[in-house]
Amino acid sequence: MSPLDLLVLGIMIILLFGPDKLPEVIQKVTGFLRKVRAFSEAAKEDVRSELGPEFKDLHPEDLHPKTFVRKHLLDGDGDGLGIEEIRSALDPRAELAELADAVNGETTGSGASRTASREQAPAHAYDPDTT
Repeated sequence: MSPLDLLVLGIMIILLFGPDKLPEVIQKVTGFLRKVRAFSEAAKEDVRSELGPEFKDLHPEDLHPKTFVRKHLLDGDGDGLGIEEIRSALDPRAELAELADAVNGETTGSGASRTASREQAPAHAYDPDTT
């Protein structure tokens, strides 16, 4: 929410409840939020206790698919599966930059050095001209 949204919401609450009942409404809302937090913490503890001691370190955030894969397949850090290498091999930005330079008439040197730089680049698994 933007600051303007918060300001408009605050003005609407003051107009709706008035300055006399506003402290009482704020107390009720904060009490409700405390009850919701306590309920969610109790539910988390119930799930942990029902799953057993091997799941005592379970966090609901760990169940998100991306976090789960990162934690269990990639061992939390590093690139165990070579994903960065695959990502860089499939990234057409280097070829597109070279093509843009060629179209704009900018040369990076002799043709031999360009072919040498192409040979050093990783081979792509697809043909960029047909995709």
